[in-house]
Amino acid sequence: MAHDNSNPGTNVTRRDALKLLATAAVAIPALGMAGNAAAVMAKTKGAELIYRPTDPDMLKPIVPWSMTLTQAELDDLAVLADIIIPADAQSPSAGSLGAQHFINEWVSAPYPQQKADLVLVRGGLVWLNAEAKKRFAKAFAKLGNDEQRQICDDIRYEPKAATNLKHGARFFAKVRDLTATAFYTTEAGMADIGFIGNKPMASFDGPSDEVLRQLKLKS
Repeated sequence: MAHDNSNPGTNVTRRDALKLLATAAVAIPALGMAGNAAAVMAKTKGAELIYRPTDPDMLKPIVPWSMTLTQAELDDLAVLADIIIPADAQSPSAGSLGAQHFINEWVSAPYPQQKADLVLVRGGLVWLNAEAKKRFAKAFAKLGNDEQRQICDDIRYEPKAATNLKHGARFFAKVRDLTATAFYTTEAGMADIGFIGNKPMASFDGPSDEVLRQLKLKS
């Protein structure tokens, strides 16, 4: 049976994506020099700088490059982000906080590491949808939660992933790292781990007696 090797939400074919992911297994920093990756890298160039920034404006930050990912890719990443960090009693899900937009900003940056990550993420999304259609005859975002988790469980830890799923596991690891970075740099994420940051205090009473005893500064 013939299979559609392309994903309408990207400009990367499944065949090219798998070639690139195989190359990424050796060394992601060398993606741009790998022969198998050359064609895909040419198709998935990160956005160029819109302008050359000078000193950053911390009050009104502006990203000096255009975003690269398509809406379909962002939708898939939002689903993955919600699976990686779901909502609980303490905080909302990563996807609802916009982790997918953080990932888009990251992989769109016109720098070598981010360009390599763009190819890894885009190729991984092509693979993810192909795997979903292979198993359940639907795109990943249209699967039920249990079906989505079944695929994610199989690629959540690369050392234990099946040989034919290693490329998917490397993609998932990258998305997991970027999702966690996105989530834990939001106010909700910082509150989730109890980080309050630098806040003015009316007074400071110093360390407690318990802490001083642990440091052997007080008996």
